[in-house]
Amino acid sequence: MNIGTFGRRAVLAASAVPALARAQSAWPQGRAVSMVVAFPPGGQADVSARPTAAAMERILGSAVPVVNRAGASGALGNAFVARAPADGSTLLMALSSVLILPESERVNGRQPQYEVEQLSPIARITADPTVLVVRGDAPWRDIDAFIADARARAGAISYSSSGNYSALHTPMAMFANAVGIDMLHVPFQGGAPALTALLSGTVQALASGTGPIMQHIRAGRLRALASWAGERLPSLPDVPTFKEKGLEEVQYTIWAGVFAPAATPAPVQEDIRRCLAQAARDPEALRALEAAGSPMAYMDGDAFRGFVAEDHARLVRVVQRIGKVE
Repeated sequence: MNIGTFGRRAVLAASAVPALARAQSAWPQGRAVSMVVAFPPGGQADVSARPTAAAMERILGSAVPVVNRAGASGALGNAFVARAPADGSTLLMALSSVLILPESERVNGRQPQYEVEQLSPIARITADPTVLVVRGDAPWRDIDAFIADARARAGAISYSSSGNYSALHTPMAMFANAVGIDMLHVPFQGGAPALTALLSGTVQALASGTGPIMQHIRAGRLRALASWAGERLPSLPDVPTFKEKGLEEVQYTIWAGVFAPAATPAPVQEDIRRCLAQAARDPEALRALEAAGSPMAYMDGDAFRGFVAEDHARLVRVVQRIGKVE
């Protein structure tokens, strides 16, 4: 049969549509898709979101804007997505703190802005062990000197974070509790302002995922003293872990993962997962994350849901030990 000029054009047009988009029946079906980051640009969630969203754009053939909705240590953006229409049009690139914030509200006698159960885990994108850094010109050459000084001068050493109980505050509080030191906590609206505060000398220390800080460590602007990893990081082979120092429980990973409103239909969630699985193999996204010092650590489906459930239970106990923060 001769399909004619129009038919040939239709076949060519169909072949140009990304394979994933052709196969989908439930999502996105013409809806605009956005990815919310609950922090200002430049922090760990943003570092993970932008290459992922760009890869999704190449797969879907339509824009996937990253929308920064900062405030309340990330709770405002997390709650916005928890209440968003459950049609796959609004996704959340969340940090591990998404599991902490509701319990932190309860510990402080407040009503949580959202519950973890209102969000459905789709896929993990990055997972960076946290590193304790100070300025390159700081007096502490190693973690032992830092701890000794903090013990000798209670409250004198300050550290920044992305907010109370955030992914940058919780590991520092965990460390301080374990070694019995008192430091001055200075919360900011996100990881990028917290890092800027350290670089400018406004504060003296910071707990951070490797992505935002590696370029500064390489340039000598920052010095890494210890990490919350289970073993030494290949990118920082000379930096000891707290575990090596006998602090077995002082381990913390800042991971970033994509969530959707929990009521999103299962077929839509599966289509989103398939898109993210394809994005996780996108060469440009992989290069961008590697260059940022935060390589892809993809996990999805039942594995990610199990990971989230286990980390949720552990982090709730950590928050309860930290207790009320004034």
